[in-house]
Amino acid sequence: MKCVIFCLCVLLCGIKRVSMVVVLNGVLADECPTSVRALLAAHPGYRDAAAQLLAAAARVVPPPGLLYVGQRELAAVVPHDKNVNIIGSDDATSCIIVVIRHSGSGAVALAHLDGSGTAEAAAAMVSRVQQLAVGYPEGRLELQLVGGFTDPHRYSDELFANIMLSFHRLSVEIDLTLACCCELNTALGGGSAAPLVTGVGVDIRAGDLFPATFPDKGPELPLRGARTITSGPHSGQVLDIYDNTVGLLRIGPFNYEPLRGVDLWLEQSDDFILQHLSTTPAVEPPHFVHNIRVTLKFIQQHPFPAVTVFPDNRSHYYRRDEQSGCWVPMRF
Repeated sequence: MKCVIFCLCVLLCGIKRVSMVVVLNGVLADECPTSVRALLAAHPGYRDAAAQLLAAAARVVPPPGLLYVGQRELAAVVPHDKNVNIIGSDDATSCIIVVIRHSGSGAVALAHLDGSGTAEAAAAMVSRVQQLAVGYPEGRLELQLVGGFTDPHRYSDELFANIMLSFHRLSVEIDLTLACCCELNTALGGGSAAPLVTGVGVDIRAGDLFPATFPDKGPELPLRGARTITSGPHSGQVLDIYDNTVGLLRIGPFNYEPLRGVDLWLEQSDDFILQHLSTTPAVEPPHFVHNIRVTLKFIQQHPFPAVTVFPDNRSHYYRRDEQSGCWVPMRF
C-alpha cells in the first residue's frame, strides 16, 4: 500500500529537549539518534541484534490465533489472551513496524506506521501497554523497530527519525532493543536496493519476534485499506483495532472522502497502478496491485462509508471462532 510520508522530521530535529527518555544499550541517551547511521556510530551493537533477526527463518503464519495489524493500524495484547497467539504485520517496504513490549507483564503493542499519525500512535502504544501492565511492578518498556530500507527517496530514513523523536518526546523511559531498519534492512543484490525483512510476528506468550508473512490478513481488508489511499478526517489516523477487554477485533467506524477519478484508476494497467500508487514500486509484493484494485473497487462501491458501511456509526466487531480459530462477525 502506498506509504505517503507526512513527516515533520526537519522541524523536530531542531528541537532541543532537556528530558532524555530513549534508553540505548541500557544507558539513558544524551541525544536521540535520528538515523540508523548515527545510532550505529554510537552503539554498534545494534548491528548484531539486527543480524540475528535477519538470520532467522521466516515463518508463514496461518489465520488461527493471529491478530493481523494493517497499515495505519495498531493493537495491544497480553500473554493470557485466549484469542490471540501471534500479533504481526507485513508488506512494510518503506513503512516501519513498531513493537512495544513490557518485559514484566509481557504486554505487547504493535503498529504498522507509514508517516501519518506517528506521534499519536507512539503515545497510544505506550499508554495501552502501561494499562495492560498494571499490577506488574517489575519490568521495562522495550522498543523494537523493523522494516524500511534505503529506498531511492529516503522515505524510510525520514520515518525512522520521526518514530525515534516521537518516542523520545514521551515522559517515560523506553529501551530500544532492536532497530532492523533502513541500511540495516537493505539488500543490494543486482545493484538495486530492496528490504530484507518486510514482516514480523510476535509470539505473545514467549515474547519472541520473528520474520513472518501472513497470507490471510483478516476481515474487511479493502475497507481497512481504503483509508490509506483516500483523504478525510480519519485517513491519517493510526486506529486501534483490538478491544482487549472483550477479546474482539474492531473495525471502524470511520469515514473518508470520495476518491476522485476512481473509475479512471480502475481502467489503468497493472504497471500504471504499481508505478503511481506505490512509493517503492520496484520492491512491492506480487499481490500489491491486486489488493489495490480490490480496494479501489470497494471505494467505488462505497464512496461515503459513513452512509453505506457504518450507517449506525458503530464498529464492526469480530470474535474468534473456537473451532476454526479465525475471526467471524459478531451478531448483535
